[in-house]
Amino acid sequence: MIKYVGIAFLLILLLGAKTQSSDGANILGIFGTHSPSHVIVHMAVMKTLADRGHNITVVTQMKPKLAAHENITVIVAPPSPERKEFIEEYMKQTFNDKPSIWTTMMKAVLQANDQLEGQMEFTVHPSFKELYENPQTKFDLVILGPMANDFQLGIVAKLRCPVIVTWVGVPLPFMDSIVGNVNDPSYVPSLNVALEAGQNTMTFTQRLSNYFKHSFLDVVNKLLNYKMNQMYERAFANETDPDFPNYYEMKRRISLLFYNYHSPSEGPIRPTVPTSIEIGGIQVKEQSDPLPKELAKFLEDTDEGAIFFSLGTNVNTNNFRPEITDILYRVLSKLPQRVVWKWEDLNNKPGNASNIYFSNWLPQDDILAHPKIKLFITHAGKGGVAEAQYHGVPMLALPIFGDQQGNAEIMTKSGFGRWLDMHTLTAEEFEENVHEVLENPSYRETIRKFSTLYRDRPLTARQSVVYWTEYVLRHQGAYHLQSPLIHMDFIARNNIDVFAVILLVVLALIVIFKFVFRKAFNVVRGLSYRGKSMTDKLKNN
Repeated sequence: MIKYVGIAFLLILLLGAKTQSSDGANILGIFGTHSPSHVIVHMAVMKTLADRGHNITVVTQMKPKLAAHENITVIVAPPSPERKEFIEEYMKQTFNDKPSIWTTMMKAVLQANDQLEGQMEFTVHPSFKELYENPQTKFDLVILGPMANDFQLGIVAKLRCPVIVTWVGVPLPFMDSIVGNVNDPSYVPSLNVALEAGQNTMTFTQRLSNYFKHSFLDVVNKLLNYKMNQMYERAFANETDPDFPNYYEMKRRISLLFYNYHSPSEGPIRPTVPTSIEIGGIQVKEQSDPLPKELAKFLEDTDEGAIFFSLGTNVNTNNFRPEITDILYRVLSKLPQRVVWKWEDLNNKPGNASNIYFSNWLPQDDILAHPKIKLFITHAGKGGVAEAQYHGVPMLALPIFGDQQGNAEIMTKSGFGRWLDMHTLTAEEFEENVHEVLENPSYRETIRKFSTLYRDRPLTARQSVVYWTEYVLRHQGAYHLQSPLIHMDFIARNNIDVFAVILLVVLALIVIFKFVFRKAFNVVRGLSYRGKSMTDKLKNN
C-alpha cells in the first residue's frame, strides 16, 4: 500500500512540474546593445527562464550566439549600414587609445548624440515597433538591458507590465540610483577602485579619488536622465492615453535590478536594497558542453597544458598593429604549451605554428572549464574575468578600453594574475609575464581559493534569476520591496526641508534669546540706573 501511495505522490509531483512549465509567463527581453559580450550575458538570463518553461521573446541588434531553443523567439532589429560603419570605426579608434575608463567615457560623452540616435533607431525599427504597437501583444514582464536606453521604458508603459533591469557588470552609480542602493563614496567604490587582497577599506588617496569619480558620475547620470527624458517624450510623443506615465514615473516602476556581481567573494561588501539581486557568473554553465572534436583533440594531445588567448567579442584582431601581432605570435609560438587563439581573419593568420589553434569563434566558458587550460590571456572584460574566476584559471590581462583596465588592476591586486599595457608591450615583458603566471603556483592557488568562495552561495545565479523573476510575476511587480528613496524628491531624500526647519527654529530661538536678553539687560540697566539715582539723592540730602 505504501508503495502505491509513493508512486501516486511521485506522479502528482511530475504532473505539477509539467503544469508549471506549460503555464509559463510571456517575457520580453529588450537588448539594444551593440556589444556581443553584453548580449551573451543577457541571453544567459533569458535562456535560464526559457529552460524553466517561460515563453521568451528577445529583441536585439544582432543574432545571439545561442543554439535554437523551443521557448525562445529572437527578433533582430539590426543597425543601418551607416550606423554599423560608425560602430566599427568607433571600436577601431577605441582599440588604438590607451586603456582608460575616462578616455572611453569622454569619447562616449563627445559622441553621445550618435550613440543615442542608434538606440532611437533600434526602438523605432519596424520589426520591433510592430511588436509593441500591436494592441494584441501581451507580455507579463519585460527584462531591459541598460545601455543609455532608459527611454525604452516607454515600451514597458505601453505593454502595461512590470520590468526588471539586468546589468552585465558590477554596481555603478547609474545602476545604484535605479533601485536606491546606498552609494556613499567614503566606503563604496565608485569605478575602477582596486583594493589589495585583504584590504577592507580604501586609503585616503583612494577615498579622495573615489569621491571625485563619484561626483563626476553623479553629474553624468543627472545629465543622462535629462537626455533620456527628452528622448522618451520624442519616442512616445504620439501616445494619446491621458494616463500614459512620464519617464520619471516609469523609472520608479522598475521592480528589480540584476547585476553580474557577487559581493561576498568579489568585495568589498556594499549596502544594497532588497530589489538589488546578485547574479554573478550567470553566463557560466553549471555543466560545460563538449568541445568541438578538433579543438578537444588539440587540447588532449599535450602533457604541457594549454593557454587560451581571447580579447573578447568587441575586438577585431585585424586592427592589431603589425608589431603587436608579431610580438604576441613570436612569444606564444615558441612555448611548449598549446595555445588556443581567437583570431578573426583565418585567411590572414600571424603564422602556422603547430602549437597554436586559431579560430574566429570559440566557446570561451567551455574552454576555460577544460582541465588542460593553465592560463587565460584576456582583455579583462567582466564576463571573461568572471568565467576565469569561476573555473580557477590564472590570467594575464591586456586591457583595451572601458572598465577593462580597472578590472585588470583589481584582478592583479587580488593575486589572480598580472596585466600589461598592450600599447607599450615588448616581447621580453610579455614572455616574462607569461612564464611568471604559468610557473608561479601562487596565482593558481589564490584564484582556486577564490573560486571556492565564488561558488559558495545559497542560490546559484540561475536559481536566483528564476526565483526573483517569478517572485515579481507572482506579486504583480513586487513594488512592496522598493526602497522609499526612489519615491522621494531631491529635497526630501537629502532632508533639506528638515534642515531648513531646524535652521529656522535655531534662528528663531536666537532672535527670541536676543530679544529676551536685550529686554532683560534693559530692565537690569534701568533698575541699576534707578538705584544709582536714589543713592545720589540720599547723598545730596
